[in-house]
Amino acid sequence: MGRIDWYEISRRIHLDYKGKIEVVPKVPVKTLDDFAIYYTPGVAGPSKAITSDKDLSFEYTLRWNYAAVISDGTRVLGLGNIGPEAGLPVMEGKALLFKYLGGVDAIPLVINARDPEKFIEVVKAVEPSFGAINLEDIESPKCFYLLEKLNEILEIPVWHDDQQGTALVTLAGLLNALKIVGKKLDQVRIAFIGAGAANLAAIKYIRLAGADPKKMIVVDSKGILHPNRKDMEILKEKNPWKYKVAHETNPEGRTGGIPEALKDADVVIAASRPGPGVIKKEWIKLMADDPIVFAEANPVPEIWPWEAKEAGARIVATGRSDFPNQINNSLGFPAVFRGVLTVRARKMTDEMFLAAAYAIARYAEKRGIHEEYIVPTMEESEMYVEEAIAVAEKAMEIGVARRKLSRSELEEEIREEVYKPKKFMAIALGYGYIPLRESYTRRTG
Repeated sequence: MGRIDWYEISRRIHLDYKGKIEVVPKVPVKTLDDFAIYYTPGVAGPSKAITSDKDLSFEYTLRWNYAAVISDGTRVLGLGNIGPEAGLPVMEGKALLFKYLGGVDAIPLVINARDPEKFIEVVKAVEPSFGAINLEDIESPKCFYLLEKLNEILEIPVWHDDQQGTALVTLAGLLNALKIVGKKLDQVRIAFIGAGAANLAAIKYIRLAGADPKKMIVVDSKGILHPNRKDMEILKEKNPWKYKVAHETNPEGRTGGIPEALKDADVVIAASRPGPGVIKKEWIKLMADDPIVFAEANPVPEIWPWEAKEAGARIVATGRSDFPNQINNSLGFPAVFRGVLTVRARKMTDEMFLAAAYAIARYAEKRGIHEEYIVPTMEESEMYVEEAIAVAEKAMEIGVARRKLSRSELEEEIREEVYKPKKFMAIALGYGYIPLRESYTRRTG
């Protein structure tokens, strides 16, 4: 069988369906008199109620379950700076994942606002329409500033999936991988290959989970980060997040590149550029016993899994669905948003992030972790339920939730929303409301 051209298949299907999501009614309309309730004059009732308490917009409108997937198109997948229009199919696909996996009504919102302050102004302006914001495919280091500033000024949760989403699933997988090899997070040496949004966030959250930054070494395109590198003053001005990492890791001042970073490391987490050959087999052999290799670049990992295994890796994870242990953001963001929206959270905090990561790891451990199963797959819907509950409970515990619910109430509401889109899909396909067009039925032909 020849290589499947997914790009061409996707292009044809997108042309046929003219997009992937649409707006449908959720209230009954039997006669036009119903619009006297849903629109004028009746709609003045909820509008007047909201004027006395803006938070009632979460109860009277779709806002309680409404998220925006916002991008300026400056770093889209592996395509780079392609602009907002070309980024729209990606954001629409993200919105479809939100709905199908987490029951979240998300809309793509691509904006011509590359200047950070203009971007912030636009997002702040649309805040009253949404219950949460998902930042997507924004260039580094601008994305760090945007996340920090928007989290500070908005009264709804803000999440950047290229940072927090990747870090969330990486942390969950790492926790379970360490259990398999019998090592402790606070004792292992970790080499990070790549110092962009994904790995800088992974460093932050793996540290929060208990890892020792003094046992970390970070490599960017210029080599190992250390305080005496010649570009430190430039980094201090242009990328203070990377500058901070350079001063908090690698206390021995190790220099060089990837092979030097991997020497004696227990774990390597690579989120750099597509391979293969970014990490070589002989470098894996320099690592400690039972090494753990996360090679997360797409579409081709930094090292092929079989090469890493041949070199002695005990556990290998990638970003691809056709290999075991996929580090997939889709295990994180749908459930995280389901949790924060269910309790109408005001913020997304580090404690809530860690609660999500621990929930993913617990679910996989409960199912039975092994070398080729350290995180769940997207088919395991109950994982999304458990993860969302963990996030919602933590939001209530730390006081950022607008609603207070018992665990049984949480579970009932969350499970209903997670499973509803799958039931709808079965009905829509069964009755032909979503037609199976020829481009879909022949998608791998």
